[in-house]
Amino acid sequence: MPRKFLKRILPDHKAMRDHPHLKKFGQRLTEPRIWHLNRRSVAGGLALGLFMGFMPIIGQMFIAAALAIFFRVNLPIAVFSSWFSNPLTYAPVFFFAYKIGVWILQVPIEHHTFDLSWQWLTHEFLTIWQPLLLGSFICGIVSALLGILFVRYIWRRIVIRNWEIRQQKKKNR
Repeated sequence: MPRKFLKRILPDHKAMRDHPHLKKFGQRLTEPRIWHLNRRSVAGGLALGLFMGFMPIIGQMFIAAALAIFFRVNLPIAVFSSWFSNPLTYAPVFFFAYKIGVWILQVPIEHHTFDLSWQWLTHEFLTIWQPLLLGSFICGIVSALLGILFVRYIWRRIVIRNWEIRQQKKKNR
């Protein structure tokens, strides 16, 4: 069952609640629904994390955690799945999102050089922000939907397989 595997790799919510840095969040972290390992909660957490991973903003992980608490989906899954966009994958992920936005808006692809400076941010970024945000939003929605479908399909297949194994064991007795 996927629940057993997830329980092994996810942190214990009691340990998280008693962690000195997390105590300031109080009762919000003790909400049982953000720690449940059921198909709905895991699928929702994965979808939320994938969506936030495509957003070109700082602090995706913290926003994913806050939204997981708000929507009451699995908090660790939402945070971990938002890490698919990280410093190693930012460039291909956001370039792909930019190309999707350019394709939808029907604007020409502009070739820019990247320079981590205030001038680049104020001048060059202002020319690409619309296709980037639109592409990021569309990629986030599509990846969230695919994540939900993936979790629900895999979860269902595992449950059916375990049920069939139990039925075979019953028959062989």
